[in-house]
Amino acid sequence: MDPVIIVGAGPVGLTLALALARQEVPSVVLDEGPGEDEPRPARSVVLREDTTELVKRLTGMPLTAVGSPWAGWRSMRRKQVTYETSFDDTEPGPVHIAQHVLTGVLRAALVGEPLVEVVMDSRLDSLAQEPSGVTAHTRGARGTWWRGSYLVGCDGPRSTVRKLQDIRFPGRTAVERHAVAALRTELPRPGEALLHRMPPWRTSGPFAGEISARPLPDGVWRLDWLMPPGKELVTPELLLDRVRETLGGWAEGPTPPYELLDTGVHTVHHRLARRWRDGRVLLAGDAAHLLGALGTHGLDEGLRDVDNLAWKLALAWHHGPHEALLDSYQTERRAIVAARLRAADQALPLVRGGGGLRSYVPGAARGHDAFLVEGHLGQGTLGAPGVHTGSPLTPPPLEGEVPVGTPVGAPVTDVRVTAEDGTFVRLRGRLGRGALLVVLIAPGTGVWERRHWMSAGIMPRLASAVAALPQPAELLVAESYPGAAAHTVLLVRPDGHLVTALSGVRPASLYTAAETALGGPAPAETGVGAAGTDAGAETGAGTGAEAGAEVNAGTGAGSR
Repeated sequence: MDPVIIVGAGPVGLTLALALARQEVPSVVLDEGPGEDEPRPARSVVLREDTTELVKRLTGMPLTAVGSPWAGWRSMRRKQVTYETSFDDTEPGPVHIAQHVLTGVLRAALVGEPLVEVVMDSRLDSLAQEPSGVTAHTRGARGTWWRGSYLVGCDGPRSTVRKLQDIRFPGRTAVERHAVAALRTELPRPGEALLHRMPPWRTSGPFAGEISARPLPDGVWRLDWLMPPGKELVTPELLLDRVRETLGGWAEGPTPPYELLDTGVHTVHHRLARRWRDGRVLLAGDAAHLLGALGTHGLDEGLRDVDNLAWKLALAWHHGPHEALLDSYQTERRAIVAARLRAADQALPLVRGGGGLRSYVPGAARGHDAFLVEGHLGQGTLGAPGVHTGSPLTPPPLEGEVPVGTPVGAPVTDVRVTAEDGTFVRLRGRLGRGALLVVLIAPGTGVWERRHWMSAGIMPRLASAVAALPQPAELLVAESYPGAAAHTVLLVRPDGHLVTALSGVRPASLYTAAETALGGPAPAETGVGAAGTDAGAETGAGTGAEAGAEVNAGTGAGSR
């Protein structure tokens, strides 16, 4: 079987290669560049808890060691604090990291990985599909023909893959524009990110409305000033004036010493590809979507694309094409990103408009500030990990299905579980291996050795039901789970989204749920069908098998 061709060696492409290798799928990464990124501290990314954990799981490197985890967050309007929170190990905050550092961590994890070949100085210039695979040609120092089973375009906003497939990329240009500076200095609250709206020391002119400060390691900060609409030139002199003015304003006195390291202009576009799958060619990351207004960050969504796609692509690679499963990638992920874009586009006129009747509506400013907090912290409609509502991989109503604290289709809570070898691990640590996870909630098991309860109560029946599933599954045991009663059985997808929760051991329901989560019964004939269908409404901006008799809970797995 030919490897998967990944076009683009940014964070999304490299993460996809690692995720596929973890599931024993070989890949070739076509890197247009020389294999290393220019150090640019002003070009940084903010990752939320789920995407930070994804990178850690794949690389073995906690990003808190090379990035800056936020100690807290503060929102201000003029001189007033409107929102404030702190983060710790129990509720970790976002991690801010320079993009070249993140890419370096991913590249280091690929060194010595036999299933991944990274080819530098290779620019894609043509590709062709046929029922059995994809052929791509590159130009450059290693210009040649490449043969792959699938091809994934992770090649950014100007995606060559998207253009070669003639996939439209509608949306809005320059939704927001920010002047950016990275500097080494001391701010009043080390490690705490800040959003300051309408600072009192400046009431008019460019950069007047909003400033954000986000910490990086070694005393470095990235400062962003929201620019007014238009094409006003950001000159070095103008930017230096704003740096001195801002630092002096926060220090409430003379400008503190600083070392300017890097500058730039960050322009936010909102776009959404019409199709994310065209036969054996797929899109991910900025090649499929652009977003970033109101504090949201596109790399989070690109890494969530990878988490959704990798296990589906691995199943297709190992067992033959399964059209419904591959189509679900576009259906699920495009709908979530479209909803984010739609929410941001609807809020932009309110949050950024200023003046008019809404300025006099009580609580309006507070609501706008709360919306910005959601974007920056990865919460609510703008940033929280998506729920696959209406997914084709959601099973129909099942006998014995019960509600728990996690809605069907949402990411599961990262509880402590006992693995099959008897060790205690985190649930998230078992994700991304291509296997379904079956979690039994059994209070009391944590105080007993595994050998005492593996052959007791309902465990033998559950183990038998898990062994009969249409896809390999790992059986785990947790002492508790939010909203779940004792003897509840959770079925979890390889990317950590909940498929169903059942009361007790119900083999037929469990089998049906697993089969649906894998895209339905495997087709009798393999082959590539038509391109995936459009999924998700456009945004307002134009982006718009029986397996045995049912077994009730009976005695607990912790019975002696």
